[in-house]
This record gives sequence, C-alpha cells and structure tokens, in this order.
Amino acid sequence: MSPTDPRRTAQVSRRTFLTAGVAVGGGLMLDFSVPAFAHFGGGPAVPVTLNAYIRIAPNGETFIVNKNPEIGQGIKTSFPMIVAEELDVAWKDVRVEDAIVDPVKYGGQFAGGSLSIPMNYDLLRRVGAAARLMLVTAAARAWNVPAEECETADGVVSHKRTSKQATYGQLAGQAARVPPPNPATVKLKDPKDFKIIGKPIGGVDSPRIVQGEPIFGIDVTVPGMKYAVYEKCPVYNGKFVSANLDEVKALPGVRGVYVIKGNVTALDAGLYNGLTDGVAIVADKWHQANRALGKLQIKWDEGETAKRSTAGFVAKDAELAKNPAETSLKKEGDVDQALKGAAKVLEARYEVPFVNHSALEPMNTTVAIRNGKVEIWSPTQMPGGGKTAVSKLLGIPEQDITLHVTRSGGGFGRRLSNDFMVEAAAIAKAHGEPVKLLRNRRQDVQSGVFRAGGFHHFKAGLDAAGKLSAFRDHFVTFSNSGKVAGSATLGPTEFPSGFVPNLDLGFSMMPLDIPTGPMRAPGSNTLAFAYQSFLDELAHAAGKDPLQFQLELLGPAKAPVTTKSQFGEQVGFDNVRMAGVLKAVAEKSGWGRKLPKGTGMGLACYFSHQGYFAEVVQASVNHKSGEVRVEKVWVAGDVGRQIVNPSPGNNQVEGAAIDGVSQALAQALTFTNGRVEQSNFHDYPLLRMHQAPKVEVHFVMTDNNPTGLGEPALPPVVPALGNAIFAATGRRVRTLPINTAELKGFA
Repeated sequence: MSPTDPRRTAQVSRRTFLTAGVAVGGGLMLDFSVPAFAHFGGGPAVPVTLNAYIRIAPNGETFIVNKNPEIGQGIKTSFPMIVAEELDVAWKDVRVEDAIVDPVKYGGQFAGGSLSIPMNYDLLRRVGAAARLMLVTAAARAWNVPAEECETADGVVSHKRTSKQATYGQLAGQAARVPPPNPATVKLKDPKDFKIIGKPIGGVDSPRIVQGEPIFGIDVTVPGMKYAVYEKCPVYNGKFVSANLDEVKALPGVRGVYVIKGNVTALDAGLYNGLTDGVAIVADKWHQANRALGKLQIKWDEGETAKRSTAGFVAKDAELAKNPAETSLKKEGDVDQALKGAAKVLEARYEVPFVNHSALEPMNTTVAIRNGKVEIWSPTQMPGGGKTAVSKLLGIPEQDITLHVTRSGGGFGRRLSNDFMVEAAAIAKAHGEPVKLLRNRRQDVQSGVFRAGGFHHFKAGLDAAGKLSAFRDHFVTFSNSGKVAGSATLGPTEFPSGFVPNLDLGFSMMPLDIPTGPMRAPGSNTLAFAYQSFLDELAHAAGKDPLQFQLELLGPAKAPVTTKSQFGEQVGFDNVRMAGVLKAVAEKSGWGRKLPKGTGMGLACYFSHQGYFAEVVQASVNHKSGEVRVEKVWVAGDVGRQIVNPSPGNNQVEGAAIDGVSQALAQALTFTNGRVEQSNFHDYPLLRMHQAPKVEVHFVMTDNNPTGLGEPALPPVVPALGNAIFAATGRRVRTLPINTAELKGFA
C-alpha cells in the first residue's frame, strides 16, 4: 500500500520486528512489519501484511513482493515462487508486486553476478515458512488445538481431528497479531514435497509484454514530463568549450538547452556512476529533442584520451609482451626450467576486443524533483548505487528520494552502472520540470561502460607423455587511474592453476581512461575464450582427444580450495563437478563421431559465478567464403540441487549460448582518436534469427546449494566455437570476432 492509501486508516498500531537470525545475503536482516487492523471486531475487510514480502487479502489473493530488479532473468517469477512454496499457497492465487528500493526492509536489491538465487534462496524460503507458521498458530489458537496437528495446503489451514479449516484470507487478521518467529528456526519443506519450486512456470509479466503494456523504463510517463537527450563528448570525459545553444533553443518543440558540468575526476575499477560534461536538450516530444540534436554543434577539449586507439593498443601490447609481466599473480614451481625440459613447447597470442552490451532498451531514466523530494523511475540493476549517486549530485538526503525500479529491456551488466540516472537527475534539476532522458542508439553504442578487451601471451610445455608440465600467461590489460580497469582482471586461481606443477600468471597494463565494467559473466567471458582455446591447442599438440586431455588435467578428486566471497559464501573450484559436466555434454552430443568435411565439433568448459558448464558446438565452414554456420550447441550445467523455475532456467542457458555466439561472430568496438567507431547495429551487428543455432540444455544435479544461471553458461560457448572451427578447417581462431577471410580455402 502507498503512504496515501485510504486502507491505512484502518491501522491502529504497527509493531516492527527485526530478525537477525538469518545470515544469508551478507547478514541481511528481515523486516517483519505486522500491522493490527481495526476491522478485527467488525468494519471493512482489507489485505493484511504479514511481513515485508507477503500481504494476504480476505478473498485469498496473496500478494508477494519481488525485491530484486527484473532484467529478463526471471527473478520476478522465481522469487515469489520460492516464497509461495513455503507459504503453501496455490500459485493461481499469487499476485506479484515490485518492491520500492528500501534497504532496511529488503537488504541488497540488485541484479548481477548471478547472485540473486544463491543470496536469497534460503532467505525467501524462510520468509514464506515464517508466514505460514503465523497463520497456523492463529488457527490453532482459534480452535484451541496444538499447532503441530494443523496442516496447510493451497492457502488453507486444516485440522483433521476436528475437521476444522480456514482459508489464509480468513486467518490473516488474527495471524497479524502473532509474534513473528525467528526465521532461522522455522521448519522448511522437504524438497520432495515441493509443488511450485522446480515446476516450469511462465513469467508473470509475459502476458503484459505480449500485449505491449507499458512496463519498461522507456514506457514511463508522469504528469508535466518533458523529454531529454544528452550529448557528451565522443571522447570520454571531454570538457565543454562552446556550442550553438541559441540556435538549438529556437527549434520546434524545444523547451530548454542546458550545459551540464561533469563531476568525474578519476576512473576506478568500481561501478560507474559518473557525470561528464554535456549539453541537454529538453523538448515536448522525444523525436523533437532527438531531431534538435542533429543541429547541435559542440566544441570540446578532448584531453589525453583522444590519443587512444585500437591500433595503439595493439602496438603497446607488442611492446609490453617483450618483457616479463609487470605484476605477478601466482608462481608455482619453475616454469622456465620446466620449459627447457619439455618434450613440446607451445606459444600463442590471443586477443579479445572491447564489446558493447547492446541492450535493446536504450539507457533511460525519468526524474521528478518537487519540494525538495525526488522521485525516479529507472531500469537499473543496481538501484542502491544510483540512489546514492543522485543524492550526492543533488545534495538531497537518500530518505527523500523514492526510486521505482522498472523492468529492464536487457541488462547484461550495463545497468549496474547508473550514469544515465545521474544525467537524468542533473537535467531535471536544470529544467525544473519532470524529465525523461532517453539515449538514441548511437549514444547507447558509443557512450557505454564497455567490456574491456585484452591480450594473452601463453607459453606452455608438455612432457613426453603429453601431460601439461608448465603453463605461463602474460596478460596485457588496461588501467584507469593507475588501477586495473573494471572487469579487466585475471585471478590467480584461473584454471589450470592448481592442476599444473609449474605455473606463472602475471599481467601488465596500458592506460585506457574509458569506463569499463561488468558484462554477462564479467572477466570470465574473455578469459574462457583464451584459456580454453589454448588448452585445446595443447590437447592436439599432445596427440590427445580434447575431452581426454581436459579430464586428465582435472585428475582425481581433490578437495576444493575454498574462499569466502564478499557475500559470505564459500566458493571454490571443484574438479569432480567440472569433470561431471564434461562427461555429460560429451555423452549428449555424441562427442567423437565422424562429421562431413568442413564440419567440426569443439569442446570447452568453465567455472563461473559458482556454476560449472561444459559445452560442445557443432559448426560448419564454407570452403569458398569462410562463412561460419553454428549448427548446434549442447550444454551441460551443474548449478546445484535445485532449478527453481526450469522455464526461465532453460531460457537463460539458451540465451547465454546465443549471446556468446553473437559476440564471437561479429561484435567488436574499435577506437580511433579516442572515439568509438561503431554507431548502430549496421556496423555492430547482433545475431539474426536465421543464424541462431539450436541449443540443447542438460542439467547435472548435484547435492550443492543452488546457484545462478544468467551468466555461467556464456563463457564456454565462445572457445567451443573456435575449437569447432579448428576441427573443421585446421585453422585456429586466436582473435575475436572471427575473421571469415582467414578461413577461406582451408585444406
């Protein structure tokens, strides 16, 4: 209910219980808000709030709050499914509502890192179980029977011995008077009794999307709202000098043109919420503002970043690669000595490009500032960070900012940064009326927070038995403000670390000064290509089947070396689980079968975001044109003992595989004079429907806590495709995107 909802007048008291017993999600505390309603002795019946997540109406409708942003990953359906399962309510009676941003009630509210399920699965189960216990307790008291004798099913509490029963709607008022139990101690269902979790359920928003209802950020309208575009320097953080402001102000529909001064002094590896210099055009209609943008002429001071270029990056890589890595990540044994004694030594250089997220809904935000209060509607993945950034920009306390998180038309990590929200707030302040900022496609392509490119220089040795004896990677990456650029990192545990006796991992950096950050499976989406492709090279050099080589490298079972993540969970690489998905995907794909000339199968695996995935790609290459056709992808994934909702679960895996194929075939951003050269989908193409392969998904169920699905299925598909091309042509893909000209006329 909103603060002005007349139903609130029925409340006579509110008791708030903060329960710290659940440590899931980094110490997240549950807020059980239990209002008592005056209608218990008569009067109108109204929905009763049992806790921060659940509200039950007298007719049995159960309103369950989804606390995290929905970006297409299915959380708006999966989270309520978890609550509804333990609440023991029929899914047909569930109505889903989006939460406003309230860290006191809901703790962390974000969509990223495939963390939604691992952080919240146990927590949400306990939320539902606690509410169910309150309803059972209320019934037991009313019937003067032991609560242990009461049962629940489909929103009804019953007592067999007395044949009494009551619906949740009938009991909700009394249940609201029951002191909430400690969620850490409530009894949870045995998974074998699940009726909702594990069943394929369609997205709660799907009917609205099909009917074109306005549920995305781009659809938001508020009274008195104007439309805005914001033009920044094509070179990141260029400074405004002058512009033909008066000419643009006179154009049809334009209500204001404003010079906005930025606040960025340095870039770091964190999420980007910066405001850079620019010119805002505010108009009655967005097409008027966008058309006026074509008349805008701005002079910029472009700064040092104007010296950056793709050609320069390649040249600097060659220079840095001649010397040892500047920073050592991990050294074990003696790589140099082992290489001297190796039966075979292999060297290879791998290059990955900068990539744009290309969410189909461009970045946008609507902001209204009235009487010192701010109201925001934004498709963001990290609402808390955006709210804090807007608070700092406007000098308005966060408690005076209301942020509505709309559904996102694709996120992929781009919306973890909230620069577009900050820009909208700055424009709304300058204009004095509610404003919707919407980027056009050119701006969205060229003003992104990109996935960083990078270069890997491998050298490895094989012994006489074809076993990996030495492995070195000199990773050449990028820096911002002297630190590794966002998501441009390499970790000391990157496989085969821990599985080779002599190891040397290190990196060197070159300056970038352009924002980079997470993209679907951040870090992993580039590292997997380089590492799994090079391991495939080593397998062939050893004269071994790639599956055999990987399984031998993984070796016998060994205890995972675990560390605590920032969210308190134990994470570590389990070689048995990885071997399990490799064997599964090999079986399902018919690995090793004979294929026509020009067609090949490639294998790759990767551990990412606590998920274990192995994938086989079958691809064919046209001998004359070099054109690559991806025919099919087989995926085997291990994300624990439970898939909450198989419907979006399969969709996520299929989408990740297709996303990876799209990146591999055609996507790259290039820079000249500090500028992104690409501007739209004509020169930054996405995979078309006729190019999309069939994706066959298999889950390997293991007795481990459930983990996320949105990201870990992407990394292996890219090297698997490259390895398939090698199997089909004998030519190795070491640079992305795939250059078909290099595949023509293969033997």
